[in-house]
Amino acid sequence: MVETIAAVGAAVAIGVTALAAAWAEKEIGTAAIGALAEKEELFSKVLILTVIPETIVIFGLVVALQILSAA
Repeated sequence: MVETIAAVGAAVAIGVTALAAAWAEKEIGTAAIGALAEKEELFSKVLILTVIPETIVIFGLVVALQILSAA
């Protein structure tokens, strides 16, 4: 029973962080396209801002692995 609850907790940790990263990526990407249309020299800053939400999924993976290793 404990393993089942741990698996569900790990799935929620990854699922919620993936959804949050996707939403943030959509919002940042939309703003980035608008900014690049006006000033092309912002490309490097826009690229960095586009990659940052992916770290949220990495944190979710770390939490999921910790949950599964504790079970």
